[in-house]
Amino acid sequence: MARPLAWMPDSLYNYSISSVVNCYAAYKKDVRTFNGSIIFDVYYKLYKDGLLFQLEKEFEDLNVFEKVLNANDKRYLLHTCFQALMDHGYQTAFKLAKAYRKKCMDIFERSFPEKEKVIALGFSLGRFLTDAGWFPESEIVFTSCLILCQMNNAPDALALILECYKRLLRVRNIYCRFKEAGQIFKDAQTCILQIKNLQLNVNLAGIYSEFASFYFIQSNHKEAYRWGDKAISELNSSLPSRDLVNILRIASKSCVVKKQFKQAEFLIKQATRRAREKFGEHSLIYADTLLDFGYYLLQADCVGHAVEVYQKALDIHIEVLGGKNLLIAIAYEDLAYATYVYEYSSGRFKAARDHIRKALSIKESLLPKDHFLLPSAKRVHALIVEEIAIDSHDSDFQDKLFSEAEDLHKSALHITMQCLGEMNVQTGKHYGNLGRLYQSMRHFSEARRMHLKAIAIKQEILGPNDYEVGISMGHLASLYNYDLGLYEEAITLYKKTIEIGLKQFGKGYSGLEYEYRGLLSVYSTLGDSANVAKLHSDLQDWKLLRDQTLDKASKTSPLNIDLELVSPDKMYERFAHLV
Repeated sequence: MARPLAWMPDSLYNYSISSVVNCYAAYKKDVRTFNGSIIFDVYYKLYKDGLLFQLEKEFEDLNVFEKVLNANDKRYLLHTCFQALMDHGYQTAFKLAKAYRKKCMDIFERSFPEKEKVIALGFSLGRFLTDAGWFPESEIVFTSCLILCQMNNAPDALALILECYKRLLRVRNIYCRFKEAGQIFKDAQTCILQIKNLQLNVNLAGIYSEFASFYFIQSNHKEAYRWGDKAISELNSSLPSRDLVNILRIASKSCVVKKQFKQAEFLIKQATRRAREKFGEHSLIYADTLLDFGYYLLQADCVGHAVEVYQKALDIHIEVLGGKNLLIAIAYEDLAYATYVYEYSSGRFKAARDHIRKALSIKESLLPKDHFLLPSAKRVHALIVEEIAIDSHDSDFQDKLFSEAEDLHKSALHITMQCLGEMNVQTGKHYGNLGRLYQSMRHFSEARRMHLKAIAIKQEILGPNDYEVGISMGHLASLYNYDLGLYEEAITLYKKTIEIGLKQFGKGYSGLEYEYRGLLSVYSTLGDSANVAKLHSDLQDWKLLRDQTLDKASKTSPLNIDLELVSPDKMYERFAHLV
């Protein structure tokens, strides 16, 4: 039996690809005739050899890039090449979007069958740009695509129009273009009504999930949950895996904000396992799903696991994209906040601050100064800076950090007010953050005013027993207890905060420690020995339960999801039973 040739340095195929690249000027016209997989391998070799100028000239040609998009099995490598071009300032995303818009205009007067191919290209290109984090460019593509879709008056064209609405709404949701997203939301509802009147067989789960996202981003928790529920109720086996994963992700987040944690866990674990199995551990789809899994874990008080999941998501984003990309900034920000919460009691904030600085640096280089994706990063940075200041023994350095944190919080509040107005949960959060900061700065009157505004806004929107209201009440209780000597008022607030925490998370909730210790401090000051003894007992019970929870969590990795994959047709039945 013949043995393989030991001298062969590489496969014949790879050798051929290298030979073509080495003489690229002579072969580039021939290369453009290759099919999707082979043409991509040539271009990937250009990237690996650092020949980005030649690669950019190929990728900016829409007809060539259309072929490259067909190499679906190498999508994450395509993202890597594409990001390298963007990092070198080639504006390839905009050039492709502009070329697609021109292509749509060029066939404007032709018959619809000719337009269908261009629409299909728009869906493919727009989705790639969305996945890659280039949202303004993908919006250009989908807007142009929508115009072509609307030129067909046949009833069966409504499904195509609705699909375009769904993709365009997704882009505008992620990029926080609230006014423009609102218009698409209305147009899509009109389209759905027409579809229902004509009794067309169109699955509405995807568009409903984008409605949920539209409300989620604007902190309308009730409507986000309602549309997420409707999306899950529409699931069936005809949906592509990609759409199914996205629907499950959005619905899970909508459950989290309503504190329906059993539902949220069920949905996000179904989504995470599907994303990993269908698209692989190097895919951006899996990485983005991990960000939502981390969000669930963090809000469900599994902070250590959240840090692990966020780190994995960031690693994949960096591996696939690298460079200066909005998706990487978002991953850095999520990891920064989770790390800040995880290390809050230890005071070790260096890693969290490094992460948030990278997030802000990328965001500020890619976004306008008043963009709504900036306040969340500024808020996280301010929280971290404030804690570093509190731990500092250098008064001048401390004042400098407090001033930096105040500027960040005020900027975040200003942008949020511009985008969402005064009566919004996010606005309330920023008022509460300023209240905490002013307490640290010993500006007690201003701190009280901020906390009261935060409570008023949150109560008006969420009701008196919501977790967010409890957080603000706990902060005001701390001010009353430690700084203003309003002990009876502090007791009332602490008790209400503990009641909300127990109801939402149970006796092992990490946040209870601070409320128990605050209440213990009040009773100690008042000389109430009976309540002091009770609080010591409550704290001891809490610590025992918390240690057991952490010990159990340390023995498993959240990334090892071993569960039954539920059929989409049976998803809603399982989901509804978890309320």
